[in-house]
Amino acid sequence: MTVPANPSQPMSRREWLLSDRPQSRLQARLGRTYVTWRQFTANRLAVVGLLIIVALLFIAAFADVLATHNPVVGDLRNARLLPPGTGEFWLGSDDQGRDIYSRLIYGSRLTLLVVVLVAVISAPVGLIVGTVSGYAGGWVDATLMRITDIFLAFPKLVLALAFVAALGPGIQNAIIAIAITSWPPYARIARAETLTVRRSDYISAVKLMGASPLRIIVRHVMPLCISSLIVRVTLDMAGIILTAAGLGFLGLGAQPPLPEWGAMIASGRRFILDQWWVAAMPGIAILIVSLGFNLLGDGLRDALDPKESGQ
Repeated sequence: MTVPANPSQPMSRREWLLSDRPQSRLQARLGRTYVTWRQFTANRLAVVGLLIIVALLFIAAFADVLATHNPVVGDLRNARLLPPGTGEFWLGSDDQGRDIYSRLIYGSRLTLLVVVLVAVISAPVGLIVGTVSGYAGGWVDATLMRITDIFLAFPKLVLALAFVAALGPGIQNAIIAIAITSWPPYARIARAETLTVRRSDYISAVKLMGASPLRIIVRHVMPLCISSLIVRVTLDMAGIILTAAGLGFLGLGAQPPLPEWGAMIASGRRFILDQWWVAAMPGIAILIVSLGFNLLGDGLRDALDPKESGQ
């Protein structure tokens, strides 16, 4: 850190954040956040991914304003299978005379719904299973890890198809099925992180102070696993979107007339040669959003992993 020429002069905001002797926990946390943000923004592709996700959030929040047509009601007589740029149909219309642009706008809400709910359900489950398994060891570790191995032995899409077939088609059941198949990798990561800190002096000192195993896991082990889990969840969001689109394509996800991107591709596959835009537009939307999550995840990995960032 650069020392001011005159010690009596107040430190700048940057010097205050980068101080190696923080005066409070708040200053230390803000300093770590500032350093992480600088490392993240140094990766330009990660910033591009962040902008894509921010744009997705904005589109989903203001879909009612941005959409130009009703996403589920079309005009079969006058607007069926119109090419892009025809009149008010910027991205063309589908076989039901519905505006593809408006359906993509409203479909962003379904995409975010799936991603957020799957992450909220599967990440905590994986975190709990992994930390308990790694800290307890013994037969508890062996039992939980064998269950995890059983889930990992099946391809995620195939296992999700089996659960959706048992639960029935629908967006809610698709979310449950994807969440059930998504937690094992998080459990593996949490277990690996727990094994590295279980024998540390830090945990031994907490034990000597009389902390119970539950308190140690919740208050001291789980927070150490959060950063790695955030990176993995962000990287997996693209896969979650593709799995949801695959279920929708097979007719087991969101049901018509909901504007889910996978279902839109399925309805447009009949016209792929002549009216290519019906299936291509939602495919491009999935590509862009998946790319955004992947770029964001790479940037978070470099910023949050001290071994990657060289800190």
